[in-house]
Amino acid sequence: MRIRRVLAPNPGVYTGPGTNTWIVESQSSAVIIDPGPIDDRHTTAIIGELGDTTSVAVMVTHTHPDHAPLANPLARDLGVPALGHAPGPGFDPDQRLDENSVITVGDVGMSVVHTPGHSDDHLCFLAGTVLFTGDHIMGGGSVMIEDLVAYLASLQKVRQLELSSLHPGHGDIMEKPYEVIDWYVEHRRQREEEVVAAMAAGADTLGQIVEHVYSSVDPSLHPLASRSVRAHLAKLESEGRIRVTDVADPRVRACET
Repeated sequence: MRIRRVLAPNPGVYTGPGTNTWIVESQSSAVIIDPGPIDDRHTTAIIGELGDTTSVAVMVTHTHPDHAPLANPLARDLGVPALGHAPGPGFDPDQRLDENSVITVGDVGMSVVHTPGHSDDHLCFLAGTVLFTGDHIMGGGSVMIEDLVAYLASLQKVRQLELSSLHPGHGDIMEKPYEVIDWYVEHRRQREEEVVAAMAAGADTLGQIVEHVYSSVDPSLHPLASRSVRAHLAKLESEGRIRVTDVADPRVRACET
């Protein structure tokens, strides 16, 4: 098995150096993972990197706009199916993938692992002991979470796999997968403690909690941080530790029970 990375030209605050597009090759067959946003330069780079290799599919880990929009047009250009868990903005899979689906690439069977949390439709792909993690685990930092309960369960799921490395959707390859996963779990535990401490100090709206917990973070990033805090509040409420009112309101109030 040969793995190559083609970096999409979409660097930014949320994407780091850009989206990692992975080409996984075995016996002159290949799949493309997370082709990223529509960009003719990136399309040319991917096709150039494929060379004489025969493509069998274009796959996406999830349907966020920095991962999936190029999948359908690239798949059409290559004459192969676009694969993903479900439709989303700018993406409609030709074939849907679920837990334990297998994509055959040469003599490699890539297993699908459903890992909701960052998004409901998130998938990871396991090729041998290499896990392609999309935004479930990223190189160089934590990720934004929609459903923290599901996310922590997904982290435990991938920790049970036999892994040698993590190939993320952004950032560098990680060669100590279990240490990384444990760091992610501990990071979420610490963040939860900070959220609880903020409420104990008198913060009782979403905005106040974000300001307290992310006081050292550029305020321009606070709207994104609020998504993570919402996920922590939802987890705490599901455990009966707090009561949240007006969940849809950006000024959500939280009260200890």
